[in-house]
Amino acid sequence: MTRFQDTARRVIRCEAQALDLLEQGLDDSFDAAIGLLLNATGRVIVSGMGKSGHIARKIAATFASTGTPAHFVHPAEASHGDLGMMAQGDVALVLSNSGETPELADLIAYTRRFTIPLIGVASRPESTLLKQSDVALVLPRAEEACGTGIVPTSSTTMTLALGDALAVALMEHRQFTPDHFRQFHPGGKLGAQLTKVRDLMHLASDIPMVAPGTPMAEALAEISSKSFGLVGVSDADGALVGIITDGDVRRNIAGLLDKTAGDIMTRTPMTIRPDALAEEGAAIMNRKKITSLFVTEGSGPALGLLHIHDCLRVGLG
Repeated sequence: MTRFQDTARRVIRCEAQALDLLEQGLDDSFDAAIGLLLNATGRVIVSGMGKSGHIARKIAATFASTGTPAHFVHPAEASHGDLGMMAQGDVALVLSNSGETPELADLIAYTRRFTIPLIGVASRPESTLLKQSDVALVLPRAEEACGTGIVPTSSTTMTLALGDALAVALMEHRQFTPDHFRQFHPGGKLGAQLTKVRDLMHLASDIPMVAPGTPMAEALAEISSKSFGLVGVSDADGALVGIITDGDVRRNIAGLLDKTAGDIMTRTPMTIRPDALAEEGAAIMNRKKITSLFVTEGSGPALGLLHIHDCLRVGLG
């Protein structure tokens, strides 16, 4: 046996021991996490930085392919606009071995501000992440397989296994079958690609709308009353003439409350027709780096709103 094989066996043995500790340490907090995930009316937002981020991406993909709508949000990008991808009804699953990753601060604060349930996964019960979490999943103290304790090895293996355990528990509860699984993979991809915008859009009655003369204090209240992070602006005939996003608000923060919706709105917003393919809408949003598209027939009123979450839910985006 070569020394390389000796190293490999030592690493595998060390990580296997860490998984044993993880199994032995499971408690009622795991059931509480499953309860939050089952009760979510939105999606599971999975996040982590560095190696934890790579694990988070895989967990999100596993959730999404096994009947639990989920997607990964990079914590650094979240601080620069991607927090808008989170909404009430979602559940956040945040990973950090130390529980003190600075890039997670804005994301954690956002979940607390908007009462988005937070499941934290970390190795330190006293860490900021776990103290702020609604449910804390504590990783056992286990030796990293690198031998020096500086390279995430055993800790990332445990986190990945914990994510798989959550996904499979949800799968079994929902009686998710191989037929369901195939719908989220190439055999069922055609159906998603042929989905029309009208099949996914939020109806006009659910969309925040104001008139151009609406004071910004009222426009902000309308934005806050819904979960889209924007408000549409329509004229006296009901035609969509503009949109106000978080970015518009930030750019006009000086004297904002002295202005009206018409003063700061972005005119002629991007729109899409209801009979267009949802895949086209997802492509537009990705290309323009936006999260929503108003649905209209030409220059008429807003008929609905397509959100990137809706596309992600059916496998587009």
